[in-house]
Amino acid sequence: MTRFQRSYATLLAGAAVLSGCGGADSVASPGAGSITIVSPAPTPTPTATATPTPGAITAAQFASTADQTVAAAAITADEQLALVNAGSNNNVNGVGSTISGVYPAGAASLAVASDPSSINPFFQSTNFVGALNGSTDTAFQQWTCSSTSAEFGGTGARCTAVPAVGAGGSAAACPAGTTDDGLVATFRACRLPSSITTSLTLPKIAGVFYRLRGQTEVGADQGATGADSGVTLTIAAGVVIAADSSEATNDLLIVNRGSKISAIGTRDAPIIFTSQQNLANNGVSDASQGQWGGIVLLGRAPTGVCAAGTGPNNAAGSSTTCQQAIEGVTGRFYGGPTAGDSSGQISYVQIRYSGIAISDGNELQGLTLGGVGSGTVLDHIQSHNSADDGIEIFGGAANIRYIAITGADDDGFDIDNGYRGFMQFMIAAQRVIGATADSFSTEIDSNGAEDLLPRTFSTYANFTFIQTAAAPAAIRQRGGSDMRYVNGVVRSPANVACINLVAREGTGGDRSTIRGADAARQDFGPPTFNSVYFACNGR
Repeated sequence: MTRFQRSYATLLAGAAVLSGCGGADSVASPGAGSITIVSPAPTPTPTATATPTPGAITAAQFASTADQTVAAAAITADEQLALVNAGSNNNVNGVGSTISGVYPAGAASLAVASDPSSINPFFQSTNFVGALNGSTDTAFQQWTCSSTSAEFGGTGARCTAVPAVGAGGSAAACPAGTTDDGLVATFRACRLPSSITTSLTLPKIAGVFYRLRGQTEVGADQGATGADSGVTLTIAAGVVIAADSSEATNDLLIVNRGSKISAIGTRDAPIIFTSQQNLANNGVSDASQGQWGGIVLLGRAPTGVCAAGTGPNNAAGSSTTCQQAIEGVTGRFYGGPTAGDSSGQISYVQIRYSGIAISDGNELQGLTLGGVGSGTVLDHIQSHNSADDGIEIFGGAANIRYIAITGADDDGFDIDNGYRGFMQFMIAAQRVIGATADSFSTEIDSNGAEDLLPRTFSTYANFTFIQTAAAPAAIRQRGGSDMRYVNGVVRSPANVACINLVAREGTGGDRSTIRGADAARQDFGPPTFNSVYFACNGR
């Protein structure tokens, strides 16, 4: 904005007296006496007008009835609002001014918090709602990168910044098990083998980045019940792995069933998976996305959706035949009977500029979990600017803490196929420049199969959803799935509701997604909302 500055002559306070001048000239002059000049009254300071507090939200503003394709099973907006109001400590009349970016504008919790640790020991006890405890919380700083989608503060880098590969690439040597691909700019490129059949360690070496070319796989598929392969890909803190932009194949990393990844960064030295374009100054922008295929973890935990000729599964998820092909690649499967299966650990990791749509409904995300078990450690993970979902979870029982989805072009958190894990400290902040029209902060379903077992059932605790896309709502839940929402903050723009609950089977009190608890169908009952602050529809 241009600044303008004006100078004003100083006026004498009160009256100024001008005396007549002596002597003659050719111009008539006023006679003797004086002229009184009165100082103008100061311009009054306008009184600030407070922004009026909106009245009570209407059901139509709060809840969307989109996608209610089976008339008999339709869930009205009034029913959805009533369901939320039946919970405890919810505020459905919140306003967006109380939220600054992904942070609460003040120090106080936006609603009275509940204690999620009473649900399961996985959850930490908290006294605040949302992912962040006030405007000065540093929990998401340093290990994340900032962008127009989410400013985390601290000294963390911009997502567009060249990662800290370091100097000395011209003299650096590639470690055993990798191939020297020469210099890219000033960095040494050490390429991973396309098939990692024995354990491989990627140390942090100044000036070196590790290159993914094509479909890079850790171990071979061990099947639903096979023994571990013994193959682990270990990645040191601060390592940068970049997809190869010099050729056209889809670059991605797959960890197959029975193998592991150990990618353990630190708060100050996160591991960064990104595109090779990100290694050049101004090589990417806040609009960049879809430059490689992301990370795919495949495990042997149960899935509710079984491939033809396998399954079906049961409530315990103990079928030894049920498995399913993962999206985005050909002939790679997930699923098995082991809920506690381990695919290793991913901690303090950024995944930048990923996501590829192979075809409609067949996409690669930032992070894809297929049948990943609760023995896998997943925490402090950021997926930034995925061209599809930030994270999609197909079945399994993986638990996740501290996860930030920033700039996703589709859903932030997409869970389905009988996923039965927990998540806490979650942020979904969509693209400011606009995501696709059917993009939700979270989408929960079972792919239209309302009563497959195990039933999708998760608990979100301490979540912050900043919806920007012109989708029907920030939260979509359908497919007969079950959910608990605890300690949340949800903000949506004008003409976008906060929730969209959908059923496609049943009538009256037996409509899937909102019907009562039914142990025979492994049905928890209607979704529950407790201690959630909603600022809906641009309020």
